[in-house]
Amino acid sequence: MKNEELELTILKNVEQMHSQKSLAQDIGFSVGKINYVLKALMDKGLVKAEVFLNAENKRKYSYLLTDDGIKEKITLTKKFIARKKAEYEELQRDLEADRQKWGEPK
Repeated sequence: MKNEELELTILKNVEQMHSQKSLAQDIGFSVGKINYVLKALMDKGLVKAEVFLNAENKRKYSYLLTDDGIKEKITLTKKFIARKKAEYEELQRDLEADRQKWGEPK
């Protein structure tokens, strides 16, 4: 997964995230990697963290997308779709070339 895809995945899931550990398990990355990317997104002003004041564990945070975070999520989603569409079209061309080469019907 490219860094942009990981950022998009975090931006898509950050507001429903119960913990960095649970998100890391859900998407198959280490907690350290999630923490690193999340901090970078916060430094860019795309995500903000709020402490749960009434929580027993004061290390629990609620993460929210900023307006810039929402715009970035849209931008990254458009890039992702364009990249996947291009990959699909390339696979279609390869399939057609193989069919012509081997004489297989459509």
